[in-house]
Formats: sequence, C-alpha cells, structure tokens
Amino acid sequence: MKITFLGTGTSQGIPVITCGCEVCQSDDARDKRLRVSVLLETADKTIVIDSGPDFRYQMLRAKVKDLDAIVYTHEHKDHVAGLDDIRPFNYLLKKNIDIYATLRVQEALKKEFSYIFAEKVYPGVPQINMHTVTGEPFSIGNTEFIPLDIMHYKLPILGYRINDFTYITDAKTITQASVDKIRGTKILVVNALQKEEHISHFTLEEAISFAEDIGAEMTYFTHMSHNLGKHADIEVELPSNIRLAYDGLQIEL
Repeated sequence: MKITFLGTGTSQGIPVITCGCEVCQSDDARDKRLRVSVLLETADKTIVIDSGPDFRYQMLRAKVKDLDAIVYTHEHKDHVAGLDDIRPFNYLLKKNIDIYATLRVQEALKKEFSYIFAEKVYPGVPQINMHTVTGEPFSIGNTEFIPLDIMHYKLPILGYRINDFTYITDAKTITQASVDKIRGTKILVVNALQKEEHISHFTLEEAISFAEDIGAEMTYFTHMSHNLGKHADIEVELPSNIRLAYDGLQIEL
C-alpha cells in the first residue's frame, strides 16, 4: 500500500490568512500545509480519508487519476468540505464514488450538500454510494478498515487501522479498547497541534507520549498548526522514530 499525505495542516492550513509569523512566512515547502487528508493506494483501490476544502487542489497536485472511495473521520468542515469536487471522477470515469461515514456524519453531509440527496436530482451533482460505518471492521476491496473510537473534545470521531497502518487525527483522548486495537501497528499517524495545551487536540508532548506508548516502528505527526513551530526546528526535538509529516510525503507499506 502506498500512502500519500495530501494535507497535514489544521483547519486554517498554513500559511494562515493575514498571519505574519515565521511559520506562515517560511520558505521551507514543508511548512506549507493544506487541510488534513491522506491518500491510500492499495492493490485494487484508491481511497482518500477525509475530503477537506483543499480536496480539488490536492487531487491535482498529487495527480490522482482514479478514486474509488472516501472514508470520513468526522463531520467538521475541514474534513468534508470538498465532497462536491468528486464530480470529475463521476463524469470522466463514469462511476459513483463510495462514501463511508457514520450515521451522524451522513446527517451532516445531507445538510451541507442537500442537493446531492434531493429527491429531484439536478444534472451533474456528485454521484455517490453511501455506506454506514459502525464500530465493526469493514472492507473496501481487499483492504480491511478497523474503526477506532476517538474523542475530539466531546465529539466522538473515528480513526482507522488499515493493516499495519493507523491513521488518527483530531484526537484528544483515545479509549483503551482502541489503544489495544492499535498496538502492533508498524506505521502510526497522529495529530500534534501545538506545544501549548488545547481543549480538543493532542499537544506535541501528548502526541509524543502516545506514540512512545504505542511503539510503532515509525510515527508521523499530522494536523499541525502554525503555533507548533517550523518543521526543521521541531524535527530535531523528536525521537528518531518520530517525524513530522508534510504535504506530499509518500511512504510504502
């Protein structure tokens, strides 16, 4: 499986509009972060986890020519806003896109994109096949997804373990049952928003502690804000098996 980080930033991305901080003004390409998303290319499917506001540009930048499914972690705008931009895949590939989401996320999508679900369908709207995610594992093609219960402050959201790859974003607390499901993973991706305490996201210290507890061969941090600091400065502070992800980073598993 090939994994491509499409976006590694928080809800505002980096640079933040109007911000003059050293991170937002950095010339290091690794400090330019679109909203968080990841592309999974398996032997038989092309899958995206979360389609945020930058989805269209992410597809163009990564030269994605096919898409089979989008899997959602939760309904916040920085994770779902790009759903409308699946339309070229519908039109040019002549297929519907499979959407995997909990019932609560589905209700949010119906409010945000009511025209997709309207009884009288307007020509050219996104064409989807909706699949309900529960707490049980499910498969997309030959690849199994194991949902992980995560708390984003008081909002229950999902992470996913996919074979030996685990993807978690927007976590503040993680249930013991989910930790047990994660153990043994080779590649862990988890959010590390900033150094200062935050009500709904892991801090850098919390993310490091969690990564060390899991003990994956390699951990990558994602969903980072400009408050975390410059990529080059933060990486030297990290253990050797923990790195900051960046937009465009690819790993094979």
